[in-house]
Amino acid sequence: MAEAVAQYWVTRETQKKKQESRGVSDSGLRSAVTGGAQMDGFIDLFTALIMEAGIPGEFIFRKTSLELPGYFRPTKEWDLIVVKNGNLVAAIEAKSQVGPSFGNNFNNRTEEAIGSALDLWTAFREGAFNAGLQPFLGYFFMLEDCPASNRPVKVKEPHFKVFPEFIGASYTKRYELLCRKLILERHYTSACFLTSNSDTGLKGGYTEPAKDLSFAKFARSIVSHVGAFTQ
Repeated sequence: MAEAVAQYWVTRETQKKKQESRGVSDSGLRSAVTGGAQMDGFIDLFTALIMEAGIPGEFIFRKTSLELPGYFRPTKEWDLIVVKNGNLVAAIEAKSQVGPSFGNNFNNRTEEAIGSALDLWTAFREGAFNAGLQPFLGYFFMLEDCPASNRPVKVKEPHFKVFPEFIGASYTKRYELLCRKLILERHYTSACFLTSNSDTGLKGGYTEPAKDLSFAKFARSIVSHVGAFTQ
């Protein structure tokens, strides 16, 4: 995992410098991500786990052919999918967020994660994928560890009280709650939540804010689930 984290920050910095050298400047920190590929280290890691579990590489898709049918829309492109013998074995979404717009991005990520899962599971119910054997649906998220993501955030309650766990919760805590609730409500089979900053992250440094959302637990869930499709 440390290597994947370091690759993430190195790739962001490289993309940003390339754009600056060409005299192109996207607004905010967007210049660090428009080149893509910053999540490749994590996708490599998930791919290795799936192959070690007994799924040959020919059934793993990570660059192309990532579209899966939806119920509310024609297709959704995932970050990694595994399709074997006409069965959807796994689909993984890998996302990250670096400041400064934590508020708007948190809401967008929340709606995106829930909507994607609902779309896939409804399509599954309608027979779009497997004949009863549920695929693994994974959600991976890494958040920038910085003062803005760790300070308490106020909530507005003009009409009704929000749930108590959100009172004074930082964006780090909010993402932790999101990942946990995605599993609790069975939107995703498993989720992993990490935080990292650009300084220590370049050397592979990261933190796991919650044990139940650790990479080790996420990895065990992947290996256990895809093992049912190895025969």
